[in-house]
Amino acid sequence: MSGPRVSVLLPVRDAAPTLGAALRSVARQSESRLECIVVDDGSRDASLARAREQARRDPRFRVLARPRRGLVAALEAGRTACRGPVVARMDADDVMHRERLAAQLDALERSPGLAAVGSHVRLFPRRELSEGMRAYERWLNAIDSPEAVRAEAFVECPVAHPTLAVRRPLLERLGYRETGWPEDYDLVLRLLGAGHAVGVVPRRLLAWRDGPERLSRRDPRYAVERFTACKAAFLVEGLLRDVEHYVLWGYGGTGRALRRALSAHGRRPSHIVELHPGRLGNAIQGSPVIPPAALASLPRRPLVASVAGPEPRRRIRAALVRLGYREGRDFVCAA
Repeated sequence: MSGPRVSVLLPVRDAAPTLGAALRSVARQSESRLECIVVDDGSRDASLARAREQARRDPRFRVLARPRRGLVAALEAGRTACRGPVVARMDADDVMHRERLAAQLDALERSPGLAAVGSHVRLFPRRELSEGMRAYERWLNAIDSPEAVRAEAFVECPVAHPTLAVRRPLLERLGYRETGWPEDYDLVLRLLGAGHAVGVVPRRLLAWRDGPERLSRRDPRYAVERFTACKAAFLVEGLLRDVEHYVLWGYGGTGRALRRALSAHGRRPSHIVELHPGRLGNAIQGSPVIPPAALASLPRRPLVASVAGPEPRRRIRAALVRLGYREGRDFVCAA
């Protein structure tokens, strides 16, 4: 083998019950020219021993054992060890479809303009999924193009991080960073903010485990308010970079939270667009509340539509396009 076509970057901490299945799913990939960098972040269970046993059986696996320093440090250590031209993320409690890596490499080869590519997922175990998680899965699996990734980027992270495969030179340039919010979302927004295209293979190529032990349920960096802080920071670097005032569409829970986060950056709504009859004609913290029809008579300012639910966002997008707004340049949808 002249060298790996893809490096799988797999951090692990105390995941012995699920690690074996994750490693086996990497080993059985139809794309055999791979390496898997397993970074053990100070596990106190049998994770390190199981990873080393896999490496003894299969020389495509390499294990880095490190003191317990956290996920970002583990990712950075593993990233620097990757040799393939593409780095594919994987988590220790998930399972890859046998065709995952081959399909993603094919997508990147067919579209040289793509910086990275994800895939659709299937959450499991199914019987324990809440309706909220099922709705999230449906939303995530409806994203099927670079254009959809960009349009949905401020709703939630539009690509499940364990499915992400990134061209290594770009990942070396950007790296993972400790910011106080999710490192995966931060990376995707930096890729998009730099003008790169992120695609999606519209196949369920990862079984994505959900449960109470998921890092996203235990780590304060994954709390809702930290996602909101992340969105606000990137909106200020992008759509709202050169303005002090913007228009906010929606003042439910998501809109209120985003307004507070943007206020911390000195960005305040000149107007708030609402449908609620009890709010129309009033002012919220000095911002007049107007109906959508009044937008046509306002000076054009960047607009942030912060409304929960795919169907309300679809209607808002349609209304704004009719008024001549361009998504990504004049407005974004957030949640």
